[in-house]
Amino acid sequence: MAHDAVARTPDHHERERLLRMLAAATFIIFFQAYMVAPIIPALSNAFETSVQTVGLVVPAYLIPYGIATLIFGLLADRLGVQRVMFASLMAFAALTALTATATSIEQIALWRVLTGLGASGVVPLALVLVGKLFPYEQRGRPLGWLFGAMAGGMAFGSPLGAMLVPFIGWQGLFLLIGAAGGIVLLLFLPYRRIIATAMQPVGGTLGDLFRGYLGLLGTPRGRRTYGYVFVNSMFHSGVFTWLGVYLERRYGLGPVGIGLALLGYGVPGFLFGPLIGRAADKWGRARLLPIGLGLSTLGAAALLLDFPLILAPAVAMLLSLGYDTTQPLFAGIVTSLGGKRPGQAMGLNVFSLFVGFGLGSLIFGEVLRFGFRAALGMFVAVELTIALCSLWLFRSEVPSGGKGLPSGTR
Repeated sequence: MAHDAVARTPDHHERERLLRMLAAATFIIFFQAYMVAPIIPALSNAFETSVQTVGLVVPAYLIPYGIATLIFGLLADRLGVQRVMFASLMAFAALTALTATATSIEQIALWRVLTGLGASGVVPLALVLVGKLFPYEQRGRPLGWLFGAMAGGMAFGSPLGAMLVPFIGWQGLFLLIGAAGGIVLLLFLPYRRIIATAMQPVGGTLGDLFRGYLGLLGTPRGRRTYGYVFVNSMFHSGVFTWLGVYLERRYGLGPVGIGLALLGYGVPGFLFGPLIGRAADKWGRARLLPIGLGLSTLGAAALLLDFPLILAPAVAMLLSLGYDTTQPLFAGIVTSLGGKRPGQAMGLNVFSLFVGFGLGSLIFGEVLRFGFRAALGMFVAVELTIALCSLWLFRSEVPSGGKGLPSGTR
């Protein structure tokens, strides 16, 4: 059994190989998460259903994903990370492929709910492993790799999802990604022992569980970090989920055109994720977080303008850069909050992230009934507000050589 293995610290080469495999699994999961929103217009046409109805398949995946992370974090602390990660990756591959059997939007939504519940034990626990394998002052680079893989999944999933549908159909898209998930699972198997020895199961009662969550939210640092993860994710998901519909209505684009227009999304994190992480380690999150939130605000505000279509990838890239310079940095803070229960801390982080994703897409879709300008204006106002507040709230998140307390409870 995993907890009977001889505990030791993996050497540098083992850590780097494991980091690459964690990045590969993260990439494929985020690819399938972000391939759905751009094909909302195509699914609407295929099933002769309104885009608002089809848009529900996005939160149908995201909200259950976020809720299930709380359970998976607890199971990982009790049963071992490697068992939970591999079971979750297997469920992801199977359920993604089975989505291709759906014959209605309602069935697609049901499969997406099940996929969200099954797939949510991989990425959060990958972030937990990084927190265990790398000291706080060195986590920026490996976290940059993982969030770069997330951004890469976004970068390729967003355009390729829309561009492949005319050739292989939406069913073929889900089958393809399900098969890719199965391949990643097979490649991951040799790393079970490294994961098992890196993190040992932690016991505890249900009361310990609730006290753990109260402890995570019981400090100003914990409350502001999880709160920002939640609100920032609402903003990014709300804008991105409906970006394909915006491009279709504003510029008359089809699936391939939408895919090309979204080519910039995810590129900054994919190319510069580790560099952004190193910058956070060097200069501190206090400096980068307000910049990232400000870039997000500018990207969404640009959609309020009548810009030429050729600039659409640049606008998508600006939105992506805002995400890439905020959420990875919040995750770095969370890795120092968990204490003896890192799975629980990261589970709460991903819960906040994905429930925020789901609610953001729902709220934007509802406000969309009053027009894109109304929805975008509301989201821009909220993001600008939290950007300005972050200048004060995160002032203590400086490098360990500074005067702040990056691993404390301030």
